[in-house]
Amino acid sequence: MKNLFIYLDSCNTCQRIKSELNLPETVELQNTKEKPITLEQIEFLKDQAGSYEALFNRRAQLYRGRGLHEKELTENDYKELLLDHYTFIKRPILIYTDQAFIGNSKKVIAAAKEAIS
Repeated sequence: MKNLFIYLDSCNTCQRIKSELNLPETVELQNTKEKPITLEQIEFLKDQAGSYEALFNRRAQLYRGRGLHEKELTENDYKELLLDHYTFIKRPILIYTDQAFIGNSKKVIAAAKEAIS
């Protein structure tokens, strides 16, 4: 998998982290709203994270909007939702040297910075 930074351009947290990471030129930027995440990317990220659920953003407005918080979702449901709408993917995601750093926790960002340096 190529070096990639998957983010949402309108997300302030993504923008802050993007500048904080000081990404090398070898990292391609992918605004998930303009260029949705692919099945191949989802499969790679699932292998890295351990499940589709681990990639899922429960803070997305559509999560409550679609009443998903009231349903028992399966791994396949999570996969379909991740492919269905860009807001369901946890972000940002840095894929660097075949390792994925998923989300915006301090621990994940610190690990991403370490990998880049």
